[in-house]
Amino acid sequence: MSSPVWHPYAHLKTQTPAPKVIGGEGPYFHLESGERLLDATCSWWCMIHGYGHPRLVAAIREQAGELCHVMLGGLTHEPADRLARELVRITPDGLNHVFYSDSGSVGMEVAMKMAVQYHRLHRRPAKHRMLSLMKAYHGDTAGCMAVCDPEEGMHSLFSGYLPQHYFAPAPTAPFDAAPEEVADDLAALRKVLEVHHEEIAALLMEPLLQAAGGLNMTSPHYLAGARALCDEFDVLLVFDEVATGFGRTGRLFAADHAAVTPDIMVLSKGLTGGYLGHAATLATDRVHEAFIGDGAEYAFMHGPTFMGNPLACRVALESLAVFEEEGYLEKIAALNGVLRTELLQDRALRAHPEVVDVRVLGATAAIEVHNAAVLAGVAAFARERGVWLRPFGRWLYTMPAYVTAPDELRRITDTMKAWFRRS
Repeated sequence: MSSPVWHPYAHLKTQTPAPKVIGGEGPYFHLESGERLLDATCSWWCMIHGYGHPRLVAAIREQAGELCHVMLGGLTHEPADRLARELVRITPDGLNHVFYSDSGSVGMEVAMKMAVQYHRLHRRPAKHRMLSLMKAYHGDTAGCMAVCDPEEGMHSLFSGYLPQHYFAPAPTAPFDAAPEEVADDLAALRKVLEVHHEEIAALLMEPLLQAAGGLNMTSPHYLAGARALCDEFDVLLVFDEVATGFGRTGRLFAADHAAVTPDIMVLSKGLTGGYLGHAATLATDRVHEAFIGDGAEYAFMHGPTFMGNPLACRVALESLAVFEEEGYLEKIAALNGVLRTELLQDRALRAHPEVVDVRVLGATAAIEVHNAAVLAGVAAFARERGVWLRPFGRWLYTMPAYVTAPDELRRITDTMKAWFRRS
């Protein structure tokens, strides 16, 4: 009997039965079939500690015995208060206020609503549109779909349904570009702001790593330049660090590479180590203070039922403690070294006629090909080798759990390279 589960991003006519996962430990998960697969994607990039981490599991169990859930409307609890203080401590200076939600997409919806209401409270109601970047992906809810790449993104089907926003060209200068090499990218951004800044409330950006839009890796100088342009044109800067936060780019947050503080920052995925859905939208004093006033219009009208869930907050606190106490930035640096050696320095791979580019940033690596058809069958190929790889579009990538050992990561990269050596 087939399962009634409707799977995400699936073509119902051609999809094959989904393997059933029954458990896991470290960077591996176990299938009902008896297979043990090394997860190269850490479950959409969130299971940074791997599966079955004893401290995270114990934290959830302990919290469940005390308080599983209570509304955050008019109430609070210790895990929510503690987590907010910890997030203020570890994020870029000035992000002093934390609004919880239950997923990265909703966290971005919160950020966009904050930006629009901020300008409205400053008597600038015309500033009600967003500026996003081509190659962007910010989520699957309606507001987020509207700020994803409208041409190559996955939501073009809904174009007639979505509100219209502005887009600037995706930055092209790579991570290690010199400042002068970023000048054209910033000039293109300036051009859009010069024409439309009176309507733009915020610039939305996945800093350094545009993840699901094609794993585009960009320069810290672009972040610094964007910060200056936003200040010049009275536009809020929103960093979507759902994918980049908690070490993925090699620093705790991508913003740290440029010593930039955005006006609003969104966190999810690795926030709880992937163990429960949760998100946080952080704002500066400047944004927060705009909402202090006497009229009803000063209230921020958003309140997800499960915002600040005690279980999620408690496991997030434990995730942060493990990250810091077990030296995860050093683990990530070691993973980065393996990825650079095994992929960037492989001349045969880079010269393969089907390969457009190979790029690495932090604990992320991507092989871009000319045609998505080239990657058809790679998941089954990897599974035969005990590795779970799930490419999307024209990108074969890995974002491993940080507990992946160097030899395990080489097993992943060997599998990726073996796909291109088949003939």
